[in-house]
Amino acid sequence: MQPATLEQLDTPALVLDQRRMDANILRMRERAAALGVVLRPHLKTCKSVDVALRMVQAGDPVTVSTLREAEYFAAAGFTDIFYAVAIAPDKLGRVAALQQAGTRVLLAVDSFEAARRIGLAGQRLGVRFEALVEIDSGDGRSGIAADAPGLQDIAAALADGASLAGVFTHGGHSYGGRSPEQHADVAEQERAAVTAAAGRLREAGHACPIVSLGSTPSVVHARSLEGVTEVRAGVYVFFDLFQAGIGSCTRDDIALGVLATVIGNHPERGQVVIDAGALALSKDISTRALGEAGDCGYGLVADADTGVVLNDLYVHGVSQEHGIIRSRGAIEHAAFPIGRRLLVLPNHACLTAAAYDRYHVVAGTGAIEAVWPRVNGW
Repeated sequence: MQPATLEQLDTPALVLDQRRMDANILRMRERAAALGVVLRPHLKTCKSVDVALRMVQAGDPVTVSTLREAEYFAAAGFTDIFYAVAIAPDKLGRVAALQQAGTRVLLAVDSFEAARRIGLAGQRLGVRFEALVEIDSGDGRSGIAADAPGLQDIAAALADGASLAGVFTHGGHSYGGRSPEQHADVAEQERAAVTAAAGRLREAGHACPIVSLGSTPSVVHARSLEGVTEVRAGVYVFFDLFQAGIGSCTRDDIALGVLATVIGNHPERGQVVIDAGALALSKDISTRALGEAGDCGYGLVADADTGVVLNDLYVHGVSQEHGIIRSRGAIEHAAFPIGRRLLVLPNHACLTAAAYDRYHVVAGTGAIEAVWPRVNGW
């Protein structure tokens, strides 16, 4: 029998506030509509059919980061999937199987050699793969420059056994912004780079129907996306402390948390211990980059039932299964008896959620409304 309340759950457990999530989804849907672009949400954050079907309909375009996600969502009826990571050649057989079963799978490519191997594999496997060329708009992780001389060569290589579907970019450096203006500047860098690349390809005679960009900060703050056909964002569905810290949302928008139990209380050390450590919270300390005022340690501590952050409490340190809570003020130790349930808000929702195989869904109370599975692995 499934537990009916948070108090009955074994901890650590992943808790999802559906009201906050639904509000986040609606805002992003309205934002994409206002910008005049298709929303192709990145499902690497949620990895859940139940969540995804609240973001889009099954036939709508989506983005994934692993082939396991692609297979999972395809089995649930999602038929237009962009696998937004350059693919290892030995995985192309799995993509072919998805295509032969009726799912469109777009691939990512950023080199002539990768494009050539995709085309050859398609000929061998009896399918015609489709790919988007990745453009580096300043992140420096992958992709090629919009003015790179090899851009047309990649497109030509794809034409020999595969198809060019368009271009895309990811402005990951938007996470370095600290104001709406800076995020908007990065969004414009993305737009300028990807539309310039699309223009070059079209001038060379290549169709380029998809012009895609995305990260949550750049979509939230973009001034204009003229020339762009679609946006990809993912963490907006839950948000997290880092996104709140850089102005993509407020802390009250964060829909995800880790339920934990107090297992130690040490006034002499000024700390409380919970049963959620590095494996339950992740070791992401991205908010440290926001300076002392924005540093949330390994997560902020909130009331388990309401999700309201408890003043000055944060997870100061983690070992594998222990989380050490401290305060920037003073802890009222009597308020944290052994057995009390607390909620830890994550620095990075994607990484924290990756430790779990399900969401315990609540609607602002301690009652569990549903349990939604999620997929992991590659």
